Amino acid sequence: MEQSQYYPSQDPIVKLQQEMKLRRLSQKTVKSYCHYITDCLRWSNQNARDITTNHIRGYLEQLADNGVSSSTLNTAYSALKFYFGNILRRKFFLSIPRAKKDKKLPNVLSKNEVHKMIELTVKPKHNCILCLLYGSGLRVGELVHLRAQDIDLERGVLIVRNGKGSKDRYVCLPEKLRPVLETQKRIKQPEDFLFTNGRGGGLTERTAQEVVKEAAERAEIKKNVSPHTLRHSFATHLLEAGTDIRYIQELLGHAKLQTTQIYTHVATSNLAGIASPLDV
Repeated sequence: MEQSQYYPSQDPIVKLQQEMKLRRLSQKTVKSYCHYITDCLRWSNQNARDITTNHIRGYLEQLADNGVSSSTLNTAYSALKFYFGNILRRKFFLSIPRAKKDKKLPNVLSKNEVHKMIELTVKPKHNCILCLLYGSGLRVGELVHLRAQDIDLERGVLIVRNGKGSKDRYVCLPEKLRPVLETQKRIKQPEDFLFTNGRGGGLTERTAQEVVKEAAERAEIKKNVSPHTLRHSFATHLLEAGTDIRYIQELLGHAKLQTTQIYTHVATSNLAGIASPLDV
């Protein structure tokens, strides 16, 4: 079938994928970038080499008009800049500003809500998923890529390999899970996934998301709860317990302390001793 002139030709797509591979970008990033590149070319009805600044601006503006978040808008921006700048060597992005990031506070659960979710989840694998997302502060993508060899029982840590930014890091290994993880390490080969599907392959992110959603429903939590909500709760509860924010930054794998500091706005421990003027 003849390839449409409005899509990147096979050669640039191969170059794009090679460039992203060299930079060790995640599969999720590769998929996302390819989506926005092809979507922009389809929208503009132009060949890639005929795209102008106005086309890029127009595409990003229509995304904004459609109500996408600043984060999504900036992902599209990064994808287009990567393709047109790194592959086609175009320089017109200098005049196109990035979207301002939304300053939304993270959604956080109380300790009671988290514990209720865990207590009401009786299936061992699902219970372990919840405990690791909350007890280790993992991203869902990191959770599903854990392997038996990533469990370090002697040091009491888990090794997150090739996390966001292609960085390895250590995270907490909850003592509550030690017996379960000891068993998994004993019965699995080092390279085996910690969590598998019915066919023996790795668990999908969507399945892990469903586990969290169902646990929240069982606990009758009305908030929108996702795996990242448990990660947010992990960080906030550590901060409320007095853990130094720089340690939390390391545990979360944040490149910048500024990213971690958002949790200072949702931690309530510093507010506990402040009386409302209505009560004075």
